[in-house]
Amino acid sequence: MNAGAPGILGRASAPTRADHDCPAVPSSRRRVGIPYVPLFLAFSLLFVLTGCGAADSVGGQSIPKVTLGVDQAQGPQDTVQSIQIIVLLTVLSLAPAILIMVTAFTRIIIVLSLIRNAIGVPQLPPNQVLIGLALFLTFFVMAPVVQQVEREAYSPFVDGKVTQSEAFAKTEAPLRAFMLRQVREKDLALFVYLARLDQPKSIEDVPTYVVIPSFIISELKTAFQMGFVIFIPFLVIDLVVSTVLMSMGMMMLPPVLISLPFKILLFVMVDGWYLLMRALVLSFN
Repeated sequence: MNAGAPGILGRASAPTRADHDCPAVPSSRRRVGIPYVPLFLAFSLLFVLTGCGAADSVGGQSIPKVTLGVDQAQGPQDTVQSIQIIVLLTVLSLAPAILIMVTAFTRIIIVLSLIRNAIGVPQLPPNQVLIGLALFLTFFVMAPVVQQVEREAYSPFVDGKVTQSEAFAKTEAPLRAFMLRQVREKDLALFVYLARLDQPKSIEDVPTYVVIPSFIISELKTAFQMGFVIFIPFLVIDLVVSTVLMSMGMMMLPPVLISLPFKILLFVMVDGWYLLMRALVLSFN
Protein backbone atom coordinates (compact mmCIF):
# COMPACT_ATOMS: atom_id res chain seq x y z
CA MET A 1 0.00 0.00 0.00
CA ASN A 2 1.27 3.48 -0.84
CA ALA A 3 2.29 5.60 2.07
CA GLY A 4 0.30 8.61 0.94
CA ALA A 5 -2.95 6.68 0.36
CA PRO A 6 -5.66 6.58 3.05
CA GLY A 7 -5.82 3.45 5.09
CA ILE A 8 -8.58 0.90 5.09
CA LEU A 9 -10.10 2.41 8.22
CA GLY A 10 -10.10 5.93 6.67
CA ARG A 11 -6.92 7.14 8.44
CA ALA A 12 -4.47 8.98 6.22
CA SER A 13 -0.96 7.64 6.21
CA ALA A 14 2.06 9.80 6.89
CA PRO A 15 3.21 12.09 4.08
CA THR A 16 6.14 10.95 2.04
CA ARG A 17 9.34 12.83 1.29
CA ALA A 18 8.14 13.59 -2.25
CA ASP A 19 5.18 15.46 -0.81
CA HIS A 20 7.53 17.71 1.19
CA ASP A 21 9.87 18.31 -1.77
CA CYS A 22 7.10 19.37 -4.22
CA PRO A 23 6.08 22.97 -3.46
CA ALA A 24 2.44 23.94 -3.75
CA VAL A 25 1.48 26.17 -6.68
CA PRO A 26 -0.09 29.41 -5.46
CA SER A 27 -3.63 30.08 -6.71
CA SER A 28 -2.64 33.59 -7.79
CA ARG A 29 -0.17 32.13 -10.31
CA ARG A 30 -2.82 29.84 -11.76
CA ARG A 31 -5.26 32.72 -12.32
CA VAL A 32 -2.78 35.23 -13.68
CA GLY A 33 -4.47 35.34 -17.15
CA ILE A 34 -8.04 35.85 -15.93
CA PRO A 35 -7.87 39.65 -15.26
CA TYR A 36 -6.60 40.25 -18.80
CA VAL A 37 -9.63 38.64 -20.51
CA PRO A 38 -12.02 41.62 -20.04
CA LEU A 39 -9.24 43.98 -21.13
CA PHE A 40 -8.66 41.92 -24.30
CA LEU A 41 -12.39 41.89 -25.09
CA ALA A 42 -12.60 45.65 -24.59
CA PHE A 43 -9.71 46.30 -27.00
CA SER A 44 -11.26 43.92 -29.54
CA LEU A 45 -14.60 45.72 -29.39
CA LEU A 46 -12.85 49.09 -29.77
CA PHE A 47 -10.94 47.79 -32.79
CA VAL A 48 -14.13 46.52 -34.48
CA LEU A 49 -15.98 49.80 -33.87
CA THR A 50 -13.05 51.81 -35.19
CA GLY A 51 -12.86 49.64 -38.30
CA CYS A 52 -16.59 50.03 -38.96
CA GLY A 53 -16.33 53.77 -38.60
CA ALA A 54 -13.43 53.94 -41.02
CA ALA A 55 -15.27 51.77 -43.52
CA ASP A 56 -18.10 54.28 -43.77
CA SER A 57 -16.02 56.48 -46.03
CA VAL A 58 -13.75 54.36 -48.19
CA GLY A 59 -12.11 56.37 -50.92
CA GLY A 60 -14.01 59.49 -49.92
CA GLN A 61 -17.38 57.92 -50.80
CA SER A 62 -20.02 57.22 -48.20
CA ILE A 63 -21.74 53.86 -48.19
CA PRO A 64 -25.51 54.22 -48.59
CA LYS A 65 -27.77 52.94 -45.85
CA VAL A 66 -30.71 50.63 -46.38
CA THR A 67 -33.70 51.36 -44.19
CA LEU A 68 -36.99 49.52 -43.96
CA GLY A 69 -40.10 51.14 -42.59
CA VAL A 70 -43.87 51.08 -42.68
CA ASP A 71 -45.37 54.48 -43.41
CA GLN A 72 -48.87 55.60 -44.07
CA ALA A 73 -49.80 55.69 -47.74
CA GLN A 74 -50.13 59.19 -49.16
CA GLY A 75 -52.63 58.11 -51.80
CA PRO A 76 -54.11 55.22 -53.77
CA GLN A 77 -51.04 55.12 -56.02
CA ASP A 78 -48.77 54.21 -53.09
CA THR A 79 -51.12 51.40 -52.10
CA VAL A 80 -51.17 50.02 -55.62
CA GLN A 81 -47.37 50.08 -55.79
CA SER A 82 -47.10 48.25 -52.46
CA ILE A 83 -49.49 45.54 -53.67
CA GLN A 84 -47.51 45.21 -56.90
CA ILE A 85 -44.29 44.72 -54.91
CA ILE A 86 -45.92 42.02 -52.77
CA VAL A 87 -47.24 40.23 -55.86
CA LEU A 88 -43.82 40.48 -57.52
CA LEU A 89 -42.08 38.97 -54.49
CA THR A 90 -44.61 36.13 -54.45
CA VAL A 91 -44.05 35.44 -58.14
CA LEU A 92 -40.28 35.48 -57.65
CA SER A 93 -40.55 32.90 -54.85
CA LEU A 94 -42.52 30.64 -57.22
CA ALA A 95 -40.34 31.42 -60.25
CA PRO A 96 -38.26 28.19 -60.17
CA ALA A 97 -41.36 25.97 -60.17
CA ILE A 98 -43.02 28.10 -62.86
CA LEU A 99 -39.98 28.07 -65.12
CA ILE A 100 -39.60 24.30 -64.71
CA MET A 101 -43.21 23.59 -65.64
CA VAL A 102 -43.41 25.90 -68.70
CA THR A 103 -40.09 24.85 -70.25
CA ALA A 104 -38.58 21.68 -71.68
CA PHE A 105 -37.22 20.59 -68.29
CA THR A 106 -40.12 18.25 -67.42
CA ARG A 107 -39.75 16.04 -70.47
CA ILE A 108 -35.96 15.95 -70.31
CA ILE A 109 -35.63 15.02 -66.63
CA ILE A 110 -38.25 12.27 -66.88
CA VAL A 111 -36.59 10.68 -69.91
CA LEU A 112 -33.18 10.81 -68.24
CA SER A 113 -34.59 9.21 -65.09
CA LEU A 114 -36.23 6.46 -67.11
CA ILE A 115 -33.03 5.65 -69.00
CA ARG A 116 -31.22 5.34 -65.66
CA ASN A 117 -33.85 2.93 -64.35
CA ALA A 118 -33.88 0.99 -67.61
CA ILE A 119 -30.17 0.30 -67.38
CA GLY A 120 -30.68 -0.94 -63.83
CA VAL A 121 -28.38 1.41 -61.92
CA PRO A 122 -30.64 3.81 -59.95
CA GLN A 123 -27.63 5.63 -58.46
CA LEU A 124 -25.70 6.28 -61.68
CA PRO A 125 -25.52 8.93 -62.95
CA PRO A 126 -26.08 10.73 -59.62
CA ASN A 127 -29.04 13.05 -59.20
CA GLN A 128 -26.81 16.13 -59.30
CA VAL A 129 -25.35 15.10 -62.66
CA LEU A 130 -28.77 14.20 -64.05
CA ILE A 131 -30.38 17.48 -62.98
CA GLY A 132 -27.40 19.49 -64.24
CA LEU A 133 -27.57 17.79 -67.63
CA ALA A 134 -31.33 18.39 -67.78
CA LEU A 135 -30.88 22.08 -66.92
CA PHE A 136 -28.23 22.76 -69.55
CA LEU A 137 -30.17 20.82 -72.16
CA THR A 138 -33.22 22.90 -71.23
CA PHE A 139 -31.19 26.09 -71.71
CA PHE A 140 -30.14 24.81 -75.13
CA VAL A 141 -33.70 24.02 -76.21
CA MET A 142 -35.14 27.25 -74.79
CA ALA A 143 -32.37 29.49 -76.17
CA PRO A 144 -34.46 30.85 -79.09
CA VAL A 145 -37.31 31.69 -76.72
CA VAL A 146 -34.96 33.40 -74.25
CA GLN A 147 -33.33 35.41 -77.03
CA GLN A 148 -36.73 36.56 -78.27
CA VAL A 149 -37.77 37.59 -74.75
CA GLU A 150 -34.51 39.47 -74.27
CA ARG A 151 -34.87 41.23 -77.61
CA GLU A 152 -38.57 42.12 -77.46
CA ALA A 153 -39.27 42.52 -73.73
CA TYR A 154 -36.23 42.82 -71.47
CA SER A 155 -34.06 45.25 -73.44
CA PRO A 156 -36.94 47.65 -74.29
CA PHE A 157 -38.08 47.58 -70.66
CA VAL A 158 -34.59 48.39 -69.37
CA ASP A 159 -34.27 51.21 -71.91
CA GLY A 160 -37.64 52.61 -70.82
CA LYS A 161 -39.30 52.08 -74.19
CA VAL A 162 -42.13 49.89 -72.86
CA THR A 163 -44.05 49.75 -69.63
CA GLN A 164 -44.05 46.90 -67.13
CA SER A 165 -47.35 45.47 -68.36
CA GLU A 166 -46.20 45.60 -72.00
CA ALA A 167 -42.96 43.85 -71.10
CA PHE A 168 -44.89 41.13 -69.29
CA ALA A 169 -47.16 40.60 -72.29
CA LYS A 170 -44.17 40.38 -74.63
CA THR A 171 -42.53 37.88 -72.29
CA GLU A 172 -45.65 35.74 -72.16
CA ALA A 173 -46.10 35.56 -75.95
CA PRO A 174 -42.93 33.51 -76.79
CA LEU A 175 -43.57 31.10 -73.90
CA ARG A 176 -47.17 30.60 -75.03
CA ALA A 177 -45.99 29.95 -78.57
CA PHE A 178 -43.50 27.37 -77.36
CA MET A 179 -46.06 25.58 -75.20
CA LEU A 180 -48.71 25.59 -77.93
CA ARG A 181 -46.28 23.95 -80.35
CA GLN A 182 -45.85 21.03 -77.94
CA VAL A 183 -49.39 20.65 -76.59
CA ARG A 184 -51.82 18.12 -77.95
CA GLU A 185 -55.17 19.32 -79.16
CA LYS A 186 -56.93 16.68 -77.05
CA ASP A 187 -55.29 17.90 -73.85
CA LEU A 188 -56.05 21.52 -74.68
CA ALA A 189 -59.70 20.68 -75.36
CA LEU A 190 -59.91 18.87 -72.02
CA PHE A 191 -58.91 21.91 -69.96
CA VAL A 192 -61.05 24.24 -72.07
CA TYR A 193 -63.97 21.98 -71.19
CA LEU A 194 -62.99 21.77 -67.50
CA ALA A 195 -62.70 25.56 -67.31
CA ARG A 196 -66.22 25.82 -68.82
CA LEU A 197 -65.07 28.27 -71.45
CA ASP A 198 -66.81 29.02 -74.69
CA GLN A 199 -65.42 27.35 -77.76
CA PRO A 200 -62.42 29.54 -78.75
CA LYS A 201 -62.38 30.77 -82.32
CA SER A 202 -58.59 30.49 -82.55
CA ILE A 203 -55.69 29.20 -80.50
CA GLU A 204 -54.83 32.76 -79.42
CA ASP A 205 -58.16 33.00 -77.60
CA VAL A 206 -57.21 30.24 -75.15
CA PRO A 207 -56.06 31.81 -71.85
CA THR A 208 -52.63 31.04 -70.48
CA TYR A 209 -53.93 29.37 -67.31
CA VAL A 210 -55.52 26.76 -69.60
CA VAL A 211 -52.46 26.36 -71.82
CA ILE A 212 -50.04 25.60 -68.94
CA PRO A 213 -51.74 22.47 -67.49
CA SER A 214 -52.43 21.22 -71.01
CA PHE A 215 -48.74 21.61 -71.82
CA ILE A 216 -47.69 19.80 -68.63
CA ILE A 217 -49.78 16.67 -69.22
CA SER A 218 -48.70 16.63 -72.87
CA GLU A 219 -45.07 16.71 -71.75
CA LEU A 220 -45.68 13.88 -69.29
CA LYS A 221 -47.29 11.72 -71.96
CA THR A 222 -44.50 12.37 -74.46
CA ALA A 223 -41.84 11.62 -71.85
CA PHE A 224 -43.43 8.29 -70.92
CA GLN A 225 -43.78 7.33 -74.57
CA MET A 226 -40.07 7.94 -75.10
CA GLY A 227 -39.30 6.03 -71.91
CA PHE A 228 -41.29 3.02 -73.13
CA VAL A 229 -39.27 2.90 -76.35
CA ILE A 230 -36.05 3.16 -74.33
CA PHE A 231 -37.04 0.31 -72.01
CA ILE A 232 -37.67 -2.26 -74.77
CA PRO A 233 -34.03 -3.26 -75.64
CA PHE A 234 -33.02 -3.45 -71.98
CA LEU A 235 -36.12 -5.52 -71.20
CA VAL A 236 -35.16 -7.96 -73.96
CA ILE A 237 -31.70 -8.37 -72.41
CA ASP A 238 -33.27 -9.10 -69.00
CA LEU A 239 -35.55 -11.74 -70.51
CA VAL A 240 -32.72 -13.43 -72.40
CA VAL A 241 -30.46 -13.51 -69.34
CA SER A 242 -33.26 -14.84 -67.12
CA THR A 243 -34.08 -17.59 -69.63
CA VAL A 244 -30.43 -18.66 -69.91
CA LEU A 245 -29.99 -18.76 -66.14
CA MET A 246 -33.14 -20.83 -65.66
CA SER A 247 -32.08 -23.29 -68.37
CA MET A 248 -28.72 -23.71 -66.63
CA GLY A 249 -30.40 -24.29 -63.27
CA MET A 250 -28.91 -21.12 -61.75
CA MET A 251 -32.18 -19.82 -60.36
CA MET A 252 -30.60 -18.46 -57.20
CA LEU A 253 -28.35 -16.07 -59.12
CA PRO A 254 -29.97 -12.60 -59.59
CA PRO A 255 -30.52 -11.96 -63.33
CA VAL A 256 -29.93 -8.22 -62.82
CA LEU A 257 -26.38 -8.90 -61.69
CA ILE A 258 -25.62 -10.73 -64.95
CA SER A 259 -27.58 -8.49 -67.33
CA LEU A 260 -26.12 -5.19 -66.09
CA PRO A 261 -22.76 -5.51 -67.93
CA PHE A 262 -24.59 -6.44 -71.15
CA LYS A 263 -26.90 -3.42 -70.81
CA ILE A 264 -23.97 -1.06 -70.32
CA LEU A 265 -22.14 -2.68 -73.24
CA LEU A 266 -25.18 -2.26 -75.50
CA PHE A 267 -25.66 1.37 -74.42
CA VAL A 268 -22.01 2.19 -75.12
CA MET A 269 -21.83 0.32 -78.44
CA VAL A 270 -24.82 2.16 -79.93
CA ASP A 271 -23.55 5.49 -78.53
CA GLY A 272 -26.58 5.83 -76.32
CA TRP A 273 -25.94 9.32 -74.98
CA TYR A 274 -25.60 10.70 -78.51
CA LEU A 275 -28.84 9.07 -79.64
CA LEU A 276 -30.67 10.12 -76.48
CA MET A 277 -29.62 13.78 -76.66
CA ARG A 278 -30.45 13.91 -80.37
CA ALA A 279 -33.87 12.37 -79.82
CA LEU A 280 -34.66 14.71 -76.93
CA VAL A 281 -33.73 17.90 -78.77
CA LEU A 282 -35.46 16.91 -82.00
CA SER A 283 -38.62 15.91 -80.11
CA PHE A 284 -39.40 19.58 -79.47
CA ASN A 285 -41.21 21.41 -82.23
